[in-house]
Amino acid sequence: MNSKEIHFFSDDIKFVLPNKIIVRKWISEVFRQEKKELVCLNYVFCSDACLLELNIKFLNHNSYTDIITFDNSEKSNHIISDVFISVERVRDNSKTFNTPFIEEIHRVMIHGLLHLFGYNDKNRREIETMRKKEDYYLSLLPNFIHN
Repeated sequence: MNSKEIHFFSDDIKFVLPNKIIVRKWISEVFRQEKKELVCLNYVFCSDACLLELNIKFLNHNSYTDIITFDNSEKSNHIISDVFISVERVRDNSKTFNTPFIEEIHRVMIHGLLHLFGYNDKNRREIETMRKKEDYYLSLLPNFIHN
């Protein structure tokens, strides 16, 4: 898998994801372990206002959220997606959960991937499974920092 198929953009804010090369390698490993093929993955970092507009327009939800994942895949195993992340919401969540901001960004990034891979978080059991997967994949990230 070519990690160059993972792109990072900012829409209506100035935000640069640190350590992009490392993050690409890490995300590629998540794809490998989940046995999914990456075709194209675009992360778009934006404001609350931008994500709220998308939430209303495409999901009919008039509420703030930290992430919206658009699955553009034509085959279930070949992932094509645009993942929009509200940096403001993630920053607020990091304060609420008392976690470092970058860790919360990484958690949300993985959360979006897990939805693409077919995981849900509609009930308690699904939420527990999702959280365990997030924690596991977050635990892999330091391995890529030292390689």
